Amino acid sequence: MCLIVVGWRVHAEYPLIVAANRDEFYRRPTAFADFWPDAPAVVGGRDLEAGGTWLGISKTGRFAAVTNVREPGIAPGRESRGQLTRRFLLGSESASDYAHQLGQAEFSGFNLLAADGQSLIYLSNRNGPPQPLAPGVYGLSNHLLDSPWPKLLTARQRFARALPSLPDRSPLFALLADDDIVPDGELPSTGVPLDWERRLSAIFVRSAEYGTRASTVLTFDRNDSLTFEERSFGPNGQPLQSSLISTAL
Repeated sequence: MCLIVVGWRVHAEYPLIVAANRDEFYRRPTAFADFWPDAPAVVGGRDLEAGGTWLGISKTGRFAAVTNVREPGIAPGRESRGQLTRRFLLGSESASDYAHQLGQAEFSGFNLLAADGQSLIYLSNRNGPPQPLAPGVYGLSNHLLDSPWPKLLTARQRFARALPSLPDRSPLFALLADDDIVPDGELPSTGVPLDWERRLSAIFVRSAEYGTRASTVLTFDRNDSLTFEERSFGPNGQPLQSSLISTAL
């Protein structure tokens, strides 16, 4: 997952609002968003290579999402970062307890957001102890929380402007579909070649081998009803399928 914007207790009707793009190599096997056959209380996509997920929510109101920290040349961790979210979604600990007890050394650089209905916690194994987040709009890409990367700043601004339109989710999907490339003078320097910095600077990433594979908008309302909509894509942004799941938690 390479872009997540979260509205936490900033809307009178929706305590939790999420708009997210998952960027990944197209060759990595993936299951589209649905209830999990082996854990039918959980909704989300599945990474079929390592068994975890980049984003999901459970019928008990547990939400989790993860992004990697871009660190070219660093050896991979022993465990897949998708297990960070999977274990939380299947568990029962509070978000704070889970984050504080988590063994971080087995994983490559990560950012984790975990919510249990009462609190939203941010944890990165590149940024110190877990942080409880106050009500607000937050963004993650492949650095730390709210890093001022151009695409993240743009996404947060457009997300905030879209909130009054809810329950209409189309403005949130419109921001997730923005494939504008950032001018070279505004690009972050993350250690990848310039052509990749350009490609990855877009909110929606397009290429033949790597790009945005899923755009997800999730809303959880004050009546404990969940709407989870995902749009999936193939190489060069070709639309594949859409999934819409609405359920009471």
